[in-house]
Amino acid sequence: MSWPADTQNARSKPYVLSLLGNIAVEQEPPVFEGAEEHYHEAIALAGDLGMGPLVGGCHLGLGKLYRPTGNREQAHEHVTVEWPME
Repeated sequence: MSWPADTQNARSKPYVLSLLGNIAVEQEPPVFEGAEEHYHEAIALAGDLGMGPLVGGCHLGLGKLYRPTGNREQAHEHVTVEWPME
């Protein structure tokens, strides 16, 4: 996906990626690799832009993604991550 380089779109991109991750998680069965990739990219961008609540939402999505895989430790790591909610 290509993105325009202006500031408004730079702040929109993490939201779009998070939404794509959410959609991938809700598929039956979940699209694991797609969701994981979208969430990690959204976390990186949102973190750089100081978008703490979005980072937290992405970690929650990753926790939901990992829970059914039986990887309880990885799921727990994501749902308990602390991030400044600025």
